Amino acid sequence: MNLLAFDTSTEALSVAVAGKGVTFAQAGEGGAKASATLIPTVLALLQQAGLALPALDAIVFGSGPGSFTGLRTACSVAQGLALGAAVPVLPVETLMAVAEEARERAGAHDVLALLDARMDEVYAARYTHDGRRWHREGPVRLAAPEAVGAPEGIVLAGNVFRAYGDRLAGGAARIEALPTAAALLRLAPALLADGEGRPAEEALPLYVRDKVAQTTAERAAARQDRMAP
Repeated sequence: MNLLAFDTSTEALSVAVAGKGVTFAQAGEGGAKASATLIPTVLALLQQAGLALPALDAIVFGSGPGSFTGLRTACSVAQGLALGAAVPVLPVETLMAVAEEARERAGAHDVLALLDARMDEVYAARYTHDGRRWHREGPVRLAAPEAVGAPEGIVLAGNVFRAYGDRLAGGAARIEALPTAAALLRLAPALLADGEGRPAEEALPLYVRDKVAQTTAERAAARQDRMAP
């Protein structure tokens, strides 16, 4: 299966191309820089792999949740490339990719995936693996770290532990992980086989937060709440 995968939802850029039995990957700086570097990186990896865009079976991208700017970049690039090459897109939840990283690294099959949402909050979702693919258990949540809650025995995975580790409860283990293009490539075959590929115009982001900035008063109130006994 020939696949292009990329994620720009966090502070890291991750791109990979799989084809002819070989995978080519590159990581870089995400955020605002991803909008300038994503397409050149994609084209360079396709050239290394000896693949043209129309030869792809799908373009796989991290659809969210995550940085608004990053998600818009991923969706617009996926849509533009897919339209031009007449190939489908496969939107994949970034938190599912985090769960997949935990499975690859530690054999985890029950994962609470967590990504830093900034503004003193985290994105969270629980995933279980049935031996073939991941399934999300319940909705994707946006909450304060201490409000998330995790049953004993579940694996926590994500990029939140340095910022919020002392405010997270429960879990059996903690794994630092980001949604990577390599994880997207591993997830793609089962998702595509289950009919989750989409036409290019459906390359849409998964937004969980509607508001991206707090007012000065809201920031002050949040500081007071954190300082309260």
